[in-house]
Amino acid sequence: MPLPTTREYAAIAREYGDRVASRSQVPLIAHIHEGLKILDAIGASEAAKRAFCLHPLLQDDASYAENLPRVNELTNDANVLALALEYRRVANAALSHREYASAEDIELSAMRDVNDMLIADKVQNRKDFVLHHLDRHPRSAVLDRYFRLWLERLGVDEARYETLVGKLA
Repeated sequence: MPLPTTREYAAIAREYGDRVASRSQVPLIAHIHEGLKILDAIGASEAAKRAFCLHPLLQDDASYAENLPRVNELTNDANVLALALEYRRVANAALSHREYASAEDIELSAMRDVNDMLIADKVQNRKDFVLHHLDRHPRSAVLDRYFRLWLERLGVDEARYETLVGKLA
């Protein structure tokens, strides 16, 4: 997959640089690369792909506060910004520290692009979780259930999950 040439990809590539995840030592940019492959596989729009690149820069409160003042450097498309902000809202409403009785407890977006971004994020995150943390992380059982519930809510069954993970090889 050739690297994207969008403003949003350039912004996240600059932000991540050569940094790696503390536990797994996987380069942070791998989340973006793999997410983009999943978005390609599910036929997501270019706007969803650009917003996916942007989402880590706006998702948590500290990043949002730091990066919103320079949003014109990050994107030149109001639709992409709106998708990243809607992603932030939906994803942050259902974080892993909360208990969920069922998948229906997780709110989805009214926007397909955002739900496509969530599919890419949750498939990629679960893949890394299974590879690096399953049965080794102190909250392993909780996190495993969390990812399964998200994917169920997004309509991604085990067969589709495995197919999408296969696209990452």
